Amino acid sequence: MPGRHSFPDHGPAAGAVCATPVLDAQLGLGEGRFIDLQVRFVYRVDEPFAVVMEFPGSDPAVGTWEFSRDLLWKGLRRPTGMGDVRILPPCRCHGRRGLRITLRGDDGTATIDVPVEPVESWLRERSFGLVPRGRESGLIDWDTELSRLAAGR
Repeated sequence: MPGRHSFPDHGPAAGAVCATPVLDAQLGLGEGRFIDLQVRFVYRVDEPFAVVMEFPGSDPAVGTWEFSRDLLWKGLRRPTGMGDVRILPPCRCHGRRGLRITLRGDDGTATIDVPVEPVESWLRERSFGLVPRGRESGLIDWDTELSRLAAGR
């Protein structure tokens, strides 16, 4: 949701956005069957803690998924996540070379294998270039956010 946070007068521009190129991924259908799927990750400075996973060229009903940028980073190295989003790093012993992202929703579960190198490079060079890890909270006007929470918005 653009413009959700109030930003201080310093730091990256509120509208700054970076995205991966469209990546060729695979959607698991079960029993070792997969179909090709395209994904893209988007990072917006005005949502400094999150990344959005989009599915370009898919039916709009597929929607998007928003989850923690830190979760994606940690998932490159170790199993992480709980609840609706879980991420597994590549696993040589099982012959899996991609980053495995499991998404759970009301209608079921989807498992998507995404190539590791472009995601890791994008996070390191582009996303962390806009807002370094650990600096996200400095972009949020906490008084405004707390007022919105207190008002029930």
